[in-house]
Amino acid sequence: MSTPTLRQEIAVTGLGLVSPAGLGVARNWERVLSGAPTAARDPELAGLPVDISCRAADYRAEEHFEAARAWKLDRVSQLALVAAREAVADAGLDPGTWDGARVGVVMGTSMGGMGTLEAEHRKTLEEGPGWISPLVWVMAPVNMIAAYLAIELGAQGPNLVTATACASGPTAVGTARHLLASGACDIVVAGGADAPVTHLTMAGLAQMGALSRRVDDPGAASRPFDSGRDGMVVAEAAGVLVLERVADARARRARVRARVLGYGASADAHHPSAPHPGGEGAERALRAALADAGLGTDQVDHVNAHGSSTPLNDVTEARVLRRVLGERPVVTSTKGVTGHALGAAGAIEAAYTVLALEDGLVPPTANLESLDQRIEVDVVAKEARSTPLEVAVTNSFGFGGQNGVLVLGRG
Repeated sequence: MSTPTLRQEIAVTGLGLVSPAGLGVARNWERVLSGAPTAARDPELAGLPVDISCRAADYRAEEHFEAARAWKLDRVSQLALVAAREAVADAGLDPGTWDGARVGVVMGTSMGGMGTLEAEHRKTLEEGPGWISPLVWVMAPVNMIAAYLAIELGAQGPNLVTATACASGPTAVGTARHLLASGACDIVVAGGADAPVTHLTMAGLAQMGALSRRVDDPGAASRPFDSGRDGMVVAEAAGVLVLERVADARARRARVRARVLGYGASADAHHPSAPHPGGEGAERALRAALADAGLGTDQVDHVNAHGSSTPLNDVTEARVLRRVLGERPVVTSTKGVTGHALGAAGAIEAAYTVLALEDGLVPPTANLESLDQRIEVDVVAKEARSTPLEVAVTNSFGFGGQNGVLVLGRG
């Protein structure tokens, strides 16, 4: 084990993904690079004002869990477990042989086990309290996402869940970085998971005007930075990264897929749902992440933007990027393909950013037909762009004005 220091570089040694773009990292990357959207009409949302979503269609519980086990897990924990299994295997680690007391788990989420809560509440109203599952309080609470990962992996170190809305994933990775740099852990399994496509979530977001109303053309509904965007499409997903100190990873001859160079966080302290009109909070988080990485604003090659496809956010973010980073970075939003996975979005986008750095490929922003004239950054459209990449930023901004930014470097 190397001697920890707060400036020590942190390695990403494993990735795991379950998203609308596919089951597993390889299928995800192929779909994201293709720019093929995943949004579709959702029969389970029939009758709601907006009935389109981005489901993890390739995921089937029976292929990963025995029936008795799946029944005891909310869908959000199922997605997290499948992604974590892939990430740990990808890192070349064996939970049966590691020192569990030195392994932490930090997972982000926005909604937690919302599906379980809604189903059990419905039982209360329709059948009475005697029909409530005795498992509801080990299925629905947000902490159980990390708890189930610890149980399966034998991870006995710090076990945390971050809940900073759509910034939860970067908050989890940033927290994991601190645990490693301080010496509290030698390995941290970090990321985010959300399964928010439920009646209550979707009806509420529709009422507040956050969702695209393009129900007659769902594949074109999520269109970040496009002049015709009218809101986001909600998705379910899980993204997990295995993090270690670079020196430790190299000592065990692990592949360093990327390095976590910096993390920045801030609060707009402005409005419950709208971004600060000048992007001041987002800018503070971005500058803090670059300062944490010890990098100048002219050293960023690529940005995986928050790019939620909402009218206010996309313009605000683009102006911050232009003001801070200038014209240099190649920008994309992968939400055009995946939709917006809320608390999991930043985690899957961090994984996509690692893959972009590895391959020197920036995915296209799906459905970008006519760039909003107010957006003055280099947004990739139509097809993936091959370009040398050394440093990349991934942004995540959430309701409540909570912002998280990661700076990643090539391995």
